[in-house]
Amino acid sequence: MKLITTTRLISRGAMVLLVAGATLLGGCKKDKPAALLAFPRSFSELAEKVQPAVVNIRSTSTVTVPGDPFLHFFGRDGSAPGQDDFFGNFFHDVPDRAVKQQSLGSGFIIDRNGYIITNNHVVDKADEIKVKLSDGREFTAKVVGRDSKTDLALIKISSTFRELPVLPLGDSDKMRVGDWVLAVGNPFGLEHTVTQGIISATGRVIGSGPYDNFLQTDAPINPGNSGGPLINMQGEVIGINTAIIQGGQGIGFAIPSNLAKSVSSQIREKGKVTRGWLGVSIQTVTPELAQSLGLKEPKGALVSSVMTNSPASAAGIHAGDVVISCYGHAVANANDLPRIVAEAPVGKEIAITVIRDGAELPLRVTLKDASQAAEARGTLSSQADLGVTVKPLDHRRAARNGIAKGHGVVVAAVDEDGPAGAAGIRPGDVILEVNRKPIRGVQDFLDALSAGRTPLLILLQRGGTTFFVTVG
Repeated sequence: MKLITTTRLISRGAMVLLVAGATLLGGCKKDKPAALLAFPRSFSELAEKVQPAVVNIRSTSTVTVPGDPFLHFFGRDGSAPGQDDFFGNFFHDVPDRAVKQQSLGSGFIIDRNGYIITNNHVVDKADEIKVKLSDGREFTAKVVGRDSKTDLALIKISSTFRELPVLPLGDSDKMRVGDWVLAVGNPFGLEHTVTQGIISATGRVIGSGPYDNFLQTDAPINPGNSGGPLINMQGEVIGINTAIIQGGQGIGFAIPSNLAKSVSSQIREKGKVTRGWLGVSIQTVTPELAQSLGLKEPKGALVSSVMTNSPASAAGIHAGDVVISCYGHAVANANDLPRIVAEAPVGKEIAITVIRDGAELPLRVTLKDASQAAEARGTLSSQADLGVTVKPLDHRRAARNGIAKGHGVVVAAVDEDGPAGAAGIRPGDVILEVNRKPIRGVQDFLDALSAGRTPLLILLQRGGTTFFVTVG
């Protein structure tokens, strides 16, 4: 049996450390603001208040592992170059094995009926889920619903003995950089560990999914903290701890509580999450693009393509428009728009503002349900229908990745709710083939789409690895 703790690790990219001068609190002058002296003497009362509602989660799942005992020395068929058939047949006949695997995580109770919020990756594919409270009681939990795109899950236990302790969900939008927070959870299986820190940043995008909007904290969180609460000084949950940077120290990320409120309530009421669908592919407005588009500053989300039969098409949105506001929220960059659209009401007309030809243009759009978007698109006969935008492959990149000159196109933008996004295609992927036909340039790609054949078998290269995906 294999034991795994489940806080996600994310690769550390390039980072810049900014060091500013600081004044020790003990040496503050009398004319300094009184707020600088508000250093908590202790977090003990707050910890005692919130700990009872934080739970440890142990999930058990069955995974299949290769039965080949020397798989790391030989190929999947058991043979290595120069070996005779005897060894190949011997290793090939070893069957795969089913192994029980345990994962440890955290969660917290949100009402007295036993509903618990945790991370999706804590309970994903679990055959059995055990929940342990701080008073030692243990329950079997069932999954009410999961949402992989935000990595949230709602599970439930039944208690017939006495009322369950609960934690309220606070307003994550009110959190400011520098605010004190506590993280409570099960790091490395150490039950009900409490760590302290501050909010280091808000609105972080870490490449986890289309709706990234994380709170960053330096409160130490570790594998096993996944799904546990990040607490403000009023004892409210303002984040759900979910990811850490691999090899980093004091760099953790939490899903904002306001997002968790929306997702958990939808799961509880309908068993699933309904999101709005606009039907556009977008990209970041760079300073160079801003200048060519006549914008005063690089802001908003540039529409690179509009899908046929989509809400955007019906509203009159065009490729080349720059979306600067939607549903009453400013769109500062391309990361903002998917999140705003996802949380906007489906089937109701909402306001959206674009910049076209240097002038602001107010429009009205009625979003569709993202789960029904595939039906609305019809056949995949264009980049817009596929939900992807491509550009020519740079010769240097082709040479660096061992791609023959004049082959392949690069994915420039992907609609996360489109067919390409659903199939796992990402910006930066190189498309080498469509339906077993080599793609030598953008026109080849467009011709392959216009043929109207579905599903599409697409050969991709990503990070030195080549693989097929099916779209449509």
